[in-house]
Amino acid sequence: MNELEAIKKKLQKFTPSQVIGCIDDLSKSPPCGDNISKDITSLSNSNYFITSEGEDLIDRLMKALEKGQKTNSDVYIESI
Repeated sequence: MNELEAIKKKLQKFTPSQVIGCIDDLSKSPPCGDNISKDITSLSNSNYFITSEGEDLIDRLMKALEKGQKTNSDVYIESI
């Protein structure tokens, strides 16, 4: 959970205009291009990285980790 908080703080330093679309070709735009809401001022905003259900990804991960900690259970991330 500490690492996730650190990631969130580091993401605050990056603006949406700094997102790259392809690590192998830095000239490529991300899938959304420049079509980004003006409400998003950094990559840590709760609506930049969202799940398919529309939830903030970092918050969702944090909740899962907190629940795992409370129940002394492992947390697994699966692709569906």
